[in-house]
Amino acid sequence: MGRWKMGMNAYIFPGQGAQFSGMGLDLYENSPLAQELFEKANHILGFNITDIMFEGSAEDLKQTKVTQPAIFLHSVILAKTLGENFKPDMVAGHSLGEFSALVTNGALNFEDGLKLVSQRAQAMQKACELQPSTMAAVLGLEDAVVEKICAETEGIVVAANYNCPGQLVISGDIDAIDRACETLKEAGARRALVLPVGGAFHSPLMEPAREELAAAIENTTFSKPNCPIYQNVTANAVTDEAQIKANLILQLTSPVRWTQTVQQMITDGATHFTEVGPGKVLQGLVRKINREVETASAIFETQV
Repeated sequence: MGRWKMGMNAYIFPGQGAQFSGMGLDLYENSPLAQELFEKANHILGFNITDIMFEGSAEDLKQTKVTQPAIFLHSVILAKTLGENFKPDMVAGHSLGEFSALVTNGALNFEDGLKLVSQRAQAMQKACELQPSTMAAVLGLEDAVVEKICAETEGIVVAANYNCPGQLVISGDIDAIDRACETLKEAGARRALVLPVGGAFHSPLMEPAREELAAAIENTTFSKPNCPIYQNVTANAVTDEAQIKANLILQLTSPVRWTQTVQQMITDGATHFTEVGPGKVLQGLVRKINREVETASAIFETQV
């Protein structure tokens, strides 16, 4: 996978939901570097996440304490095995993927990144257990219409993921989500579908998790990144370590501005988007945001 001849290279990293059984096995079996990093991850986490990634069922992989580190590991280790072929001009990640992006652009080391992802997953799980909550996908309405209905709905319900034009995910307490979905359908939404998730990610209900993660992030050393990261909270390019930390902490209770992020990367010169990690969800979203740019998956090539 050579460097693109023209334009700027944006590398993007997926979030929760991209996991699949068998993820990372080809890397482990064919790259000594990948094998070393996977074994290091098992040691850091205190359990063999590789067993679950390589052989676990979809149900096993759905546990939050597994899902988030598994996707992070697949993305980061894949990027590291690309060697000289991994040359981003800019990076971004969807929610959890922001941590993968920060490790691959040199802002965080592998061990610290994995520890933070593991702490984040556990903190989010605890927050989910404190109050029954959920998320719903809304298709076919303008963002402003969805935002207005959320604001007018009783209870906690907010826009959580701006995935692409006409696709927005809302997040909040179960009753408020149900009420909002009814109103959204009446307003002409093509679909307003409750998602099979354990809680209200990227909403005020994640405040306990935000507080817990804030302490861990503040105690972690960040370095100057090799290239700008476009963070979920602002959708703008960031290179300042203190700002990166502040945005990471805000991320848990703030929306993922993915549409705006991709648009800003394109404005700043991105012409090629390479997705690093499991699945192709982000490539699909990028194409819905702008059909002019090229998209690809990062591919590990077995050394002969």
